[in-house]
Amino acid sequence: MTPPEGVTSPEAYVFDAYGTLFDVHAAVRRHAGAMGPEAQAFSDLWRVKQLEYTWVTSLMGQYRDFSALTDEALDFCLARFPQVDKALRDPLLDAYRQLDCYREVPGVLASLKATGVKIAILSNGTPKMLNEAVEAAGLDGLIDDIFSVDVLQIYKTAPAAYALVTTAYDLAAPDIAFQSSNRWDIAGAKAFGFTCHWINRSGAPEEYASLQPDRVFSSLEGLVGSHAAETG
Repeated sequence: MTPPEGVTSPEAYVFDAYGTLFDVHAAVRRHAGAMGPEAQAFSDLWRVKQLEYTWVTSLMGQYRDFSALTDEALDFCLARFPQVDKALRDPLLDAYRQLDCYREVPGVLASLKATGVKIAILSNGTPKMLNEAVEAAGLDGLIDDIFSVDVLQIYKTAPAAYALVTTAYDLAAPDIAFQSSNRWDIAGAKAFGFTCHWINRSGAPEEYASLQPDRVFSSLEGLVGSHAAETG
């Protein structure tokens, strides 16, 4: 069986890390009882400020690594929510370094890897952060390569970030399937030329109309059937 017209079989599956493989709200969830009723709002803001800081520093032509920006975003949240005990700062950061992966992740990665394709991460996270997260989640044997923007000192959605993968694998952009739960990341990857799968875990509305994903799934489980159909 050959793939349907216009559909190519990816030679590599590349995953965003935070929000796609790893649950960014898991750190706060572990300490929610001690944080009180504002825990979810705190977690949401932590993520928003973390991403905001990456874009602002990149636009200024400056760079502070993702670990530092994660710390600074947490400090902002602790100031914004003074009722949350500041003694939770270090436990929250420790928990962020060892986030839970989503339940389907190990099985999906194992299924894809068994077909012989390359499996990689492309993330704003530092190499240390990513290695710790992968190890903590037990994904070590399922990931072939970890690409961090730290080597470039500029964050996604800069085209150079996505080019880390095409250069390393010597592949054309459309031959790489890129998966992210972040719609802005999918827009950047689509503009670069990747085949893009938006993992819309939260049922968020569509945006970036001129940069549509190739497919939308509610979880990574959709990739397994999709890959089977494309490869026959």
